[in-house]
Amino acid sequence: MQFIDLHRQYLSLKDQLDSTIGSVISNSAFIGGKHVQEFEHNFSSLLGVKHCISCGNGTDALYLALRTMGIQQDDEVITTAHSWISTSETITQAGGKVVFCDTEADYFCLDPNSIEKHITENTKGIVVVHLYGQPADMKRIMEIANRHNLWVIEDCAQAHLAEYEGQYVGTFGDIATFSFYPGKNLGAMGDAGCLVTNRGEYADYARLLARHGGKNAHKIEGINSRMDGLQAAILNVKLTHLGEWTKLRRQHAMHYDTLLSDTPHLTCPSVRRGCQHAYHLYVVRVTDRKRLKKHLSDHDIPTLINYPKALPFYPAYARLGHRPEDFPIAHGHAKQILSLPLYPELPTEDLVRVAETTADFQRTNFGRQNSGAA
Repeated sequence: MQFIDLHRQYLSLKDQLDSTIGSVISNSAFIGGKHVQEFEHNFSSLLGVKHCISCGNGTDALYLALRTMGIQQDDEVITTAHSWISTSETITQAGGKVVFCDTEADYFCLDPNSIEKHITENTKGIVVVHLYGQPADMKRIMEIANRHNLWVIEDCAQAHLAEYEGQYVGTFGDIATFSFYPGKNLGAMGDAGCLVTNRGEYADYARLLARHGGKNAHKIEGINSRMDGLQAAILNVKLTHLGEWTKLRRQHAMHYDTLLSDTPHLTCPSVRRGCQHAYHLYVVRVTDRKRLKKHLSDHDIPTLINYPKALPFYPAYARLGHRPEDFPIAHGHAKQILSLPLYPELPTEDLVRVAETTADFQRTNFGRQNSGAA
């Protein structure tokens, strides 16, 4: 069993993908061109936004978004303590100061109750992460941002087609960023990313910044971050299947929920009321992760820990001097979280085996009464 089987996905689309890749190669459409333009149009149309600016990867997308918002030296940017480091490192790289906030106990996302406590006269914006595919509480976050005149960037790297109260994430803030790393819900066969916005001036600046400040114009000093034609063509094929894949992810998650619902000392992922989780990852919380992870590995069931530490406690942020009590929820979650295999093509029999092996281990070690993992 694999944690994610990209070859299985390729085989399901082999004829389409081989034909498309062959077309790119035969036309030498490697950088820019119609495939990239088509993807930008198709992706922005799917989300219902006006502009899509493709780039090299999701990390570049965050950096471009932060620079586009005009971040200056010593500007403070609030973000979550629980994410992949791209979310926070790009704030520093763009010239700002990272201000971490704690997360919600049930949803792993940035806690709106924590945001206002960290706002100062130097705060300029908020970077929200829809972690694991769970929509953050965008209504409350946008209310706070508007009240304090702050911009909002949505990090949607794991949340393609996740919905908050009937609206796709990535359409609430000033700019949103997406990753198309191969293992994402919409994945390329290499690195790729984009940012989306409804503001024409933001789109123009981000595109300028990503293309060396404009070819042979160089209005500003930019960077080189482009989605190549092969990745764009591949994404155009896969984009037509994203809706169905998202439904399958949700069905698999519901199946896990049912099979694991009475498992002692294990908490299944919650879904925010009025929202549709995209389930990039199915993340449970358990009290004895080390032993469960080893038990599953012994039965040839792969698992991952996304992520083993809250960001403030990595050496990269030692300068901030944070302690566990500064972020009790994020710090506590990091000790309990475990990601189980979930992808659209996951065979039912594999899913059942994962769930039954997990539940049997927990019941053997903790009895049959579900006392939760919090």
